[in-house]
Amino acid sequence: MGFLTRFLVFVSLFTGLVSGFALQRLPLIQFDEGYTQLFGDQNLIVHRDGKSVRLTLDERTGSGFVSNDIYLHGFFSSSIKLPADYSAGVVIAFYMSNGDMYEKNHDEIDFEFLGNIRGKEWRIQTNIYGNGSTHLGREERYNLWFDPTEDFHRYSVLWSHSHIIFYVDDVPIREVKRTATMGGDFPAKPMSLYATIWDGSKWATNGGKYGVNYKYAPYIAQFTDLILHGCAVDPTDKISSCEDGAAKNLRVASEITMSERNKMKSFRRKHLTYSYCYDHTRYKVVLSECVVNPEEAKRLRVYDPVTFGGIPHRHRHGKHRSKSRFDGSESI
Repeated sequence: MGFLTRFLVFVSLFTGLVSGFALQRLPLIQFDEGYTQLFGDQNLIVHRDGKSVRLTLDERTGSGFVSNDIYLHGFFSSSIKLPADYSAGVVIAFYMSNGDMYEKNHDEIDFEFLGNIRGKEWRIQTNIYGNGSTHLGREERYNLWFDPTEDFHRYSVLWSHSHIIFYVDDVPIREVKRTATMGGDFPAKPMSLYATIWDGSKWATNGGKYGVNYKYAPYIAQFTDLILHGCAVDPTDKISSCEDGAAKNLRVASEITMSERNKMKSFRRKHLTYSYCYDHTRYKVVLSECVVNPEEAKRLRVYDPVTFGGIPHRHRHGKHRSKSRFDGSESI
């Protein structure tokens, strides 16, 4: 599909979606229409229907794929089924990044799925940063109301000039509004979309106490219902396909409805387990985009820092090791 065709499709489909974000109207794509294998050799398998893909982590390597195009804003989504049983140290990531183009000042918008020891639930982590602001880290973590290993569930990101919204099964779970004081910390450069599975033994489960046990390998993550519905950037002249009407519709679509906002409040009340906005050990002054909720503040008061890692820039061998941005350990 050419650049002009993608632009026309984008304009027509975003028109009419401004009254609530009708995700079901957005088209699914074939894997080879939108993505290319990033690493992993035979550990990435595209299903016969062309719409689903399986990523595997074993003793030899992890695996991953990347979008063919780079995007400046849009809606990006996949239904994902996570590995069952013992999964400590395993990290599955569905995220946007431009680290290959901007090594020292890259942007990211992340969904990270953090495995756990047997009997403990998978955890979801979301994070954003812009212009290389990895030293800050705007992480949040959540439990889920379902078992993500039993069936597919949809995970989505809406990214506009002014908002970033994370969704689980079309329920908004986190909203980040751009503020003037955020400056370059808000992701604002074109990014590719990635999906990877890799070894995060050094930090992912209880600060590295529990690593990947390859006795339980292979670890398999399945992706389907792929949506790449963004403002593709022409790599030659750097022009985005989001202009005028399409860009306006995307901004309006990023406004959460009252019904969606109530669902988000309910989710956060029940399932939010960590937010940087309430971590006074890391941040003596609350960052500007934080909207402090007294109920959340009381429930999520942090006394000991949580150990976080980052998504590696290089994915060639699958057994990744990430340096934590600060010391401490996480309770599980």
